[in-house]
Amino acid sequence: MIKAPENLTSLKAPPSSAELTRAALIHAALRLFGRQGFHATSTREIAAAARANIGSIAYHFGGKEGLRAACANHIVETIGGIAGAAMAEDPSEIQGPEAAHNRLNTVLEAMVGFIVARPEAGEFVQFLLRELSQPSEALDIIYNGVFEPVHNRLCRIWAEATGEDPESERTKITVFTMIGQVVYFRIAGPAVMRRLGWAGVGPAEAAAVISVVKSNLEAIIAARKGAKS
Repeated sequence: MIKAPENLTSLKAPPSSAELTRAALIHAALRLFGRQGFHATSTREIAAAARANIGSIAYHFGGKEGLRAACANHIVETIGGIAGAAMAEDPSEIQGPEAAHNRLNTVLEAMVGFIVARPEAGEFVQFLLRELSQPSEALDIIYNGVFEPVHNRLCRIWAEATGEDPESERTKITVFTMIGQVVYFRIAGPAVMRRLGWAGVGPAEAAAVISVVKSNLEAIIAARKGAKS
């Protein structure tokens, strides 16, 4: 059998106009729902921001509620892909405290790289904050698709690093604080930038944040181990 050249088999077909319209509507809705809220945002505004026909919202998503669900699924797919690349598919594959500690460091690097350094993360966080204040089915999609599974896996990795119970309240709270310290840089971004005198977050700024959050992780793990000895 004659194989096609590798550079040809790896090529992907360009997205169709329908796919581009669908993506544009999701990104526009994410931004507007986050800034203004779901009820304060009209489908006409979303279509205008996406440079699409207003009828395309009903065509692609069945309506505004379907578009909100699509936004939630987009968040799940994006964050799930980033988290999946940083964490082992099966936490039981991570053997030993040192390997688990290293894996947690890898996760923190990935979190900072996306949540702190990538501008589109701001739209995700704004959308999520709106959903947390006014829960809808979109929050259920995000919780079931990202919050619960990612937090569960991190708790299991934490347990391997420290020997603590992955289902204990203390472990769950600790993992939430580990995540929260990174998310704060996005939620309070303008104040953080102002206080630090940063014009933005580039490689040097991201590296500074990573260094500190890794040091925090190391200190917590060392304290837990010291308490047991």
